[in-house]
Amino acid sequence: MASASATLLKSSPIIDKSEWIKGQNLRHPSVCFVQCNPTSAAFTVRASSYADELVKTAKTVASPGRGILAMDESNATCGKRLASIGLENTEANRQAYRTLLVSAPGLGDYISGAILFEETLYQSTIDGKKMVDVLVEQKIVPGIKVDKGLVPLPGSNNESWCQGLDGLSSRTAAYYQQGARFAKWRTVVSIPNGPSALAVKEAAWGLARYAAISQDSGLVPIVEPEILLDGDHGIDRTFEVAQKVWAEVFFYLAENNVMFEGILLKPSMVTPGAECKDKATPQQVADYTLKLLHRRIPPAVPGIMFLSGGQSEVEATLNLNAMNQSPNPW
Repeated sequence: MASASATLLKSSPIIDKSEWIKGQNLRHPSVCFVQCNPTSAAFTVRASSYADELVKTAKTVASPGRGILAMDESNATCGKRLASIGLENTEANRQAYRTLLVSAPGLGDYISGAILFEETLYQSTIDGKKMVDVLVEQKIVPGIKVDKGLVPLPGSNNESWCQGLDGLSSRTAAYYQQGARFAKWRTVVSIPNGPSALAVKEAAWGLARYAAISQDSGLVPIVEPEILLDGDHGIDRTFEVAQKVWAEVFFYLAENNVMFEGILLKPSMVTPGAECKDKATPQQVADYTLKLLHRRIPPAVPGIMFLSGGQSEVEATLNLNAMNQSPNPW
């Protein structure tokens, strides 16, 4: 079933529908020149015309007490849901299923953003209203999955990389026109398989290019380098790998001139591997995860939406609750 990602964040204003719909014509990023003294060397800084909108969108998705509804299931995955109740995988049945999700009473009280599959972004409810409009009326920001899935990474230790950068600029521009205001791109890092330096760099670079392209089209990128739970490693090994991955991610985000105030993070919590015999308590998970965030995540980032990452709903909730008991910039 679709699930809501938990959030750890500050309070922020809400965008109304008129602000999302403003400026539907595509705008081109502007460039400003900054003089650096005492060397007097001039350099260019990208200043997207979407900057203010990106900040507002990110803060809205990071509203306190609300989370993200991940309803970006592919048509094939929807087919499995439908088959479990004896229904065919037709567009009409997928439409009815998604209508049920977006029209749940009081959804906007708990959900700040909804990640949609491409078909859903262009789809209407069974009552003829655009899915996007139904979400916006509930002050839920529509988002869109933009990656093209994981494929084997040649030259690595049986690791993966995420494809989808080809044509991403034109796709994100079209998604913005259709009403999307944030984007999702999922890449993964496997600890049992290394992770190799190649896989970490590829994950970080891909996320950075996706983030820069998304912001240029007016979409807030969710940065999601998922560290898989597979393996029997302890929590210290997860922490070590996570530090390396996040250092690379933020290095390449900066290299690509990504505006940190206009992104959201969707990290894994720092936990032992799923097969590890030494289980961690919620307080241990909170301590390690907050230490990682303080060391690697700039406070300019407006919100963090945690992955459950293979944990049960109860485990993820207890771990998140423990984190929220401690002071943090988010």
